[in-house]
Amino acid sequence: MRIAVIGGGLAGCECAFALARLGLPVTLFEMKPARFSPAHKSPALAELVCSNSLRSDDPLTAIGLLKEEMTSLGSLIMDAARATNVPAGMALAVDRDLFAARVTQRIENAPDIALERREIASLTDPALAGFTDVVVAAGPLASDGLAASLARAVGSESLYFYDAIAPIVSAESVEMDKVFFGSRNQPGQDDYLNCPMDREEYFAFIRELLEARKVPAREFEEQVHFEGCLPIETMAERGEMTLAFGPLKPVGLIDPKTGRRPFANVQLRAENREKTLFNLVGFQTKLAYPEQERVFRLIPGLSRAKFVRRGSIHRNTFVDAPRVLSASLELLARPNVFLAGQITGVEGYLESAACGLYAGLCLGLRVRGRTVTPPPRETALGGLLGHLREPAKNFQPSNANFGLTPPLEARAGKAKRRELYRDRARTAWRQWLRDLPEAALLGPAPGDDTHWPGGSPPGPPR
Repeated sequence: MRIAVIGGGLAGCECAFALARLGLPVTLFEMKPARFSPAHKSPALAELVCSNSLRSDDPLTAIGLLKEEMTSLGSLIMDAARATNVPAGMALAVDRDLFAARVTQRIENAPDIALERREIASLTDPALAGFTDVVVAAGPLASDGLAASLARAVGSESLYFYDAIAPIVSAESVEMDKVFFGSRNQPGQDDYLNCPMDREEYFAFIRELLEARKVPAREFEEQVHFEGCLPIETMAERGEMTLAFGPLKPVGLIDPKTGRRPFANVQLRAENREKTLFNLVGFQTKLAYPEQERVFRLIPGLSRAKFVRRGSIHRNTFVDAPRVLSASLELLARPNVFLAGQITGVEGYLESAACGLYAGLCLGLRVRGRTVTPPPRETALGGLLGHLREPAKNFQPSNANFGLTPPLEARAGKAKRRELYRDRARTAWRQWLRDLPEAALLGPAPGDDTHWPGGSPPGPPR
């Protein structure tokens, strides 16, 4: 039994680590540093190329519940995130360099994982000879050769959408006398740096944003954006007040200099624990580099901003999962070839990692002679995996959300509904783990800073 995992991103590392903890030797192939994708810069594994936020930590959200479920299965990514977190209000954000370093170290030190730094160009690459099972976790930026090989295997052209990356500025270049620290609706919290705008500043910014030069798509590519990660200028095109009610909403913020709520507000989130770098929250963009500096310096406090990373845009590739994947994420057309991560049609860091963890669990237990039944649709992971099995005329990627789970039977207000979703998900997850005692072989990872309200995760009895 020889297992290969292609891709050292979040899904690939999570998958390889799960297989190793189930006692199975695995070879993890990563093409960096010999070759980098258009979005990657570091040779480290699990590099975060977009935001450093893993989104809400609130268990009343689907992504908060997904974190709980992953933790109960000994998630490597959750271990690294807890160990390298930076303040971000109710969100879980990380120091991306420390995060990647921790994951890389855990993978390199795992006795059952052989890390090979080489590119796998196709599913028939000679390096894969002799492997009984292959997991493709190359991410949405899979190389052209591997993507083409995968397209041939599933019998159709790959689907794709565009994803954009937000800029990062140095803290020392921000005019601190024009900004203030604070979190929306959380008095006393100072996790975000806020750039308040009055009405005139806001509309001047919108006008220049809409007129700015953008990076064009290549001739043969239609731009299809994922709704959960739209470029800032694309949102602005939908109406002059769209941003004021979206990423620039000022609700819950009071400018200490005026004692009033700003007309609009740009938030900056710390990129590292030292708070020397900040990213512009919600400012994914496809503006040309010179235009980014010109337009974004119109934001109060950023007139002299030094951009240590500019925003960019890249193509993300994914398959029509309901048509080509089994419930265990195995290619129907190529038995023993599994997919994991965003290439399956999930969207988001944690969703990708969870997909890799599940693929590793399915494959690992299959080797042990067990078939894994997917988690109930009532759970966060079950809802996400269910999305990959739901036939659709125009299949699109999705984040974890309660809309992927069955409707509640009881009628209730918004706040109560969230509690009902949470409680139902936790109950279903506990039962799923009881029915799958082998999952306890994974367990909370050694050194994991388990994060569960009220104590230990709802795993099976040990």
